[in-house]
Parts: sequence; C-alpha cells; structure tokens
Amino acid sequence: MIPIAIYHWNIGIVSRGKGKSAVAAAAYRSGEKLTNEWDGMTHDYTRKGGVVHTEIMLPPHAPPSFADRSTLWNSVELYEKAGNAQLAREIDAALPIELSREEQIRLVREYCSSQFVSRGMCVDFVIHDTNSGNPHCHIMLTMRPLDERGAWAAKSKKEYDLDENGEHIRLPSGRYKTHKIDLTGWNDKDNTLLWRKAWADYTNNFLERNGSPERIDHRSNAERGIDEIPTVHMGVAACQMEKKGIATEKGELNRSIQKTNRLIREIRAQIGKLKEWIADLFKVWETAPKQPPQSPGLANLLMKYLSVQREKSRKYSQRWQQQHTADELKTIAAAVNYLSEHGISNLDELDAALSSVSDKAYSIREGMKTAEQRMKELQKLIEYGRNYQTYKPIQDEYRQIRWKGKQEKFAEARRAELTLWNAASRYLHANLPKGTKTLPIAEWEQEYADLKTQRDSDYTKLKDTRAEVAELQKIRKCVDIALRADQPEQAQSRAKRHEQER
Repeated sequence: MIPIAIYHWNIGIVSRGKGKSAVAAAAYRSGEKLTNEWDGMTHDYTRKGGVVHTEIMLPPHAPPSFADRSTLWNSVELYEKAGNAQLAREIDAALPIELSREEQIRLVREYCSSQFVSRGMCVDFVIHDTNSGNPHCHIMLTMRPLDERGAWAAKSKKEYDLDENGEHIRLPSGRYKTHKIDLTGWNDKDNTLLWRKAWADYTNNFLERNGSPERIDHRSNAERGIDEIPTVHMGVAACQMEKKGIATEKGELNRSIQKTNRLIREIRAQIGKLKEWIADLFKVWETAPKQPPQSPGLANLLMKYLSVQREKSRKYSQRWQQQHTADELKTIAAAVNYLSEHGISNLDELDAALSSVSDKAYSIREGMKTAEQRMKELQKLIEYGRNYQTYKPIQDEYRQIRWKGKQEKFAEARRAELTLWNAASRYLHANLPKGTKTLPIAEWEQEYADLKTQRDSDYTKLKDTRAEVAELQKIRKCVDIALRADQPEQAQSRAKRHEQER
C-alpha cells in the first residue's frame, strides 16, 4: 500500500470589499515592510520569522519593474478603483517534508510556471518554515491580464442581452440588460479542481524522482471511497501548542475523530468477514448432498459444537474436562441468549442481523460526520467571535486617531491585535447573516457542548455495535467447528480458510 503524505491546498481571494489589501498580504507573507500607496498605510513584518524563500515570476510581456514586490502590488492597488475590488488570488499549500529545501523551491517554481505564468499571470510566491514540521508555500496571483505593452487590461466585458426579436431588453430603471463575459478564463470554477490536481501531480512527480514512497491525493475521502470522518486542519499555532504538550480544541477534536475512524474501520472489517463467511456457508449447503432447502438451523449447529468439543476433551484429565465443559457451556449460553433476544434461529436470519448491524453503524457514522462538520464551523465562529470582542476596543481606538503619524505608530505597536481583529471581522462578515449586530457566542458554545455530548453518546453506540459484532463472531466460530465435523473435504477446506482469516 502506498503511504499517503499530507495534502493541504487552499485558494482564496484578496478582496478590498472584505477589508484586505494586496500590499499588506504581500508584506506579511514575505516578511517585508511595504507601504500601500492606495491608502497610505505601511505594513511592517520585518520581524516575522520563518520566511525561507521569496520569488516573483513574470510572464514575458510584464514590465521588468514588477520584479519588485512593492511596485507590482502597488500597481495593482492603484489601478483598481472600486471599494470592493478583487486584488489578488492567493493559494497556500503544504510542502512535503520528504523533499529538500531546493526541491521544494523547484516544485513551487515549476508548478507556478506551468499553471499560472504560462497563462499570463504574475506570481509572487513565498516559502515559510519555522522548523515545526509544517513547511508550506503562499502563492499570490494577479487577477487582471496585461496587454502586449505591459499595461493592465480588462478582466471582462459587458454584452447586451437580446430578446427573441434581437432587440435590447430594457429594465425598469431605463437601462438595458447586460451580462458579463470573462476575458481570461482565470475565474472559471473548474480551475480550482484543475489546479488542485496539478499540485498533487507535480508533488508526486517530485516525490517519485526523489525515491520517496509517499504520495499525496487531492481528492476528498468520499471521492477516494474512504468512508471516514475527515480531521480538521490544525494550523501552525495549534501544532506548536500540541508539541509543547498543551491540549487544544482542534487537537482534541482530531483525536476524537481518529478514535472514531479506528472503530469504524474495525466494525467494517468484522462485518465484511462475517458476510463473506455466510456467503460461503450458503454455497457449501447448496452443494452438499441431501440437504433440506431451508436455511441451516443455528440451534442444532450449536449443540453439535458442544458435542464436538466434548469429544475433543476426552483425552485430557477429568478436572480439565470439567472446567472446559463449564467454559463451553457459558459460551453457548451467551450465544443462545443473544440469538433468542434477537429472534435469530438460522443462517438467513443471522445474515439479516448482520445487515441490521451494518445499517446501524452506517447511520451512527453519518450522524457523527454531520455533527463533526458543524463542530468545526462552531470552533471557528467561537474563536473569531472571541477575537472580535477582545480586540474591538483597540480597533475603535485606532479609528479615532486622526493624525496619520500617530495612527501609524499606534498600528505598529498594536499590529498583532489589529491583525487578529481584522481577520475576525472578515470571517464573521462572510459567514454570518447580514444585519447581525450581536455575536451569539454563548449560544455557539452551548451548541458545541450539546454536539460534543451527542458525539460522545454516538461513540458509545458504536462501541456497543462493535460488541454486537464480536458476539456474532463467537457464534460464527462455534458454527464453523460444528460444520467441519460433518462437511465433506471441500467444505472443510473453506471453513479452515475462514478460521485462519480470524
């Protein structure tokens, strides 16, 4: 089986409408001090650690001056006039620790050249590594094309909508109805899947050339046929805390998900083997001579099992025989009680019981997936909600400063708090209904606690399901031994094979 390395690849937009700035984003990622000429704000991240490589890649017709980070992104900022302008596309991706630093750089460079620069985009990429086992790259892409002279060109154009007579359609406002046509194809939704797959392909190619057995896969668990609950992305801060032995909410959630997935895999494997065993038993009974058409009765098979075990024990001491007989009677009593409680008397009904257990496990698993997904969403809402409330007074104080020099000095001193507030504001603005004025953090925390309680209850149900499958396996073992006593040679070999599988 090929080892699977970590796959992490996210894409987003740097939008002025969400309070973001391309210059600020570039400064943060590169660890530089850049001034945004559009609003006059200076963003100084020269004290930021972990920046191990920065590089700008340009298409042939781009101005050579764009090789300077400040020139490139200030040109983007100054050209875009709208208050809600989309300034840049950003991608962050995990880099394989199996590759050397030089190979990581070459991987990002070749990926960007083939997917973005070749299509006319300017690329600004940075590699971060704080030696915490999480090397990753940040890729910023321009969203507006350049013409052959190196000047910014239109992203799209408007075309008039026509009615069935070929006439312009007039709106109630008096204007004519139009639609927008993308001139670059860069905003096509299919690009995301293509770029994700390309990252996996390029990374796997580098891993193979490096002689590493690991591979990454851009597909989701569902697309790969893996019926498991996905874990949450930890992030640098949570990883650092976990390494220091400090438990985090994300870490606890991931540990719970991993424990549940192990249990799911175990139940699925047990049920699969039991179903195969029953299918083979039916084949044996179909080919055996003079067998009645009805499904084999479990009561007779269990009694036959006791008889076989009694015969086997005769060669041992009387005391051992007594103890062995007592143990076997307990096993059979437990099996009979289970079969009686569940109304199971033959192999047909045992097969139906297995299907029922499988359906139960599937139902619990699907419910846990839904709950885990909502818990992930609530974790983010609670985290950003707390940050918003905590740093709101600092943001208000910053806005009230009228003198530019004093405002910049304040921003420099409180940069971390202002950054956290801005990130919280953007996230909450994008994920809460419009007009939300009060953050229901207490309600989110209560919902999270309720979901955690439900998840723990569901996990207990999964454990009960595993116990039920274990009881079925005990019955299966007894029936196997009983069948081997009377079956012809062919059937014995099949039963022996199932015994070895256990």
